[in-house]
Amino acid sequence: MSVTKIPNPIDRHVGARVRMRRMLVGMSQEKLGEALGLTFQQVQKYEKGTNRISASRLQQISEALNIPLSFLFKGAPVSDGAVNGGFAEGAEDSYASDFVMTAEGLNLNRAFARIADPKVRKKIVDLVTALSEGAEG
Repeated sequence: MSVTKIPNPIDRHVGARVRMRRMLVGMSQEKLGEALGLTFQQVQKYEKGTNRISASRLQQISEALNIPLSFLFKGAPVSDGAVNGGFAEGAEDSYASDFVMTAEGLNLNRAFARIADPKVRKKIVDLVTALSEGAEG
């Protein structure tokens, strides 16, 4: 009898945040692995949440990606026993962060951030809003 282990939601979240930051800085899994003394396959397993990341490894990752350790847990799901004021985020916030963590979302964010003119950025937001409202109707 084989048992398929389902990754813990927090492990998946932290892994996704590692992946998002790695992609944001333009680092390959291989390069991150080299910085950590790991194979790219191990980095893949961390990013998917398949393998848990130890506390010392989390510290190494935060240093390699030049982020505070807290970045990896931002928006993490709250366990049933957690007290109010934890990492909970609303469904709307979750949807937005899930999108931003995709390659498409990162590319869109990077391109949008390079637009210097605030009027142009506003027009793009207005256009996307209009297009999404048209898609709903």
